[in-house]
Amino acid sequence: MKIPYRALFSFYLVMLLWLVLFKFSYDIISVLAHHQVQSLNLIPFVGYSHTTAREMFENFAVFIPFGLLLAINAKRISFWCQLGLISAFSLGVELVQFIFAIGITDITDFITNTAGGFIGLILYRICGKYTAPDTLNRIIAVIIALILIVIFFLRVFVVRVRY
Repeated sequence: MKIPYRALFSFYLVMLLWLVLFKFSYDIISVLAHHQVQSLNLIPFVGYSHTTAREMFENFAVFIPFGLLLAINAKRISFWCQLGLISAFSLGVELVQFIFAIGITDITDFITNTAGGFIGLILYRICGKYTAPDTLNRIIAVIIALILIVIFFLRVFVVRVRY
């Protein structure tokens, strides 16, 4: 039963990278070649506005499934190591954005991404106290799979994306 959970986690990570790095654009080569914005912000929560608040919430929300799916797939790894993996992934994404100049590298994104993953890990632990592990894993997997399918369907058939 581990294979479907790992496949879902892999699909989620691909979708997450596609979202964070390329904003769901199909033309990845164009993004890499023509959207050269190399910006680095190391001051957390600077320039707070309605727009940045929404972006912080979105960053937080898209990383909650990371914590949930990591908790399902890496039960033998300690909580703190799982949180370290989430942080390392987030840092890696921010570094890739900076290196390839395809977005704004922002410490606030790193913080909110990690916080979202942290909440996912906590939610899994809390729900695990009241639900059998197999049942909990299935419920989480079905919900996340449905959300990813809807997002993918909307992106492919409905929403036009401009980077």
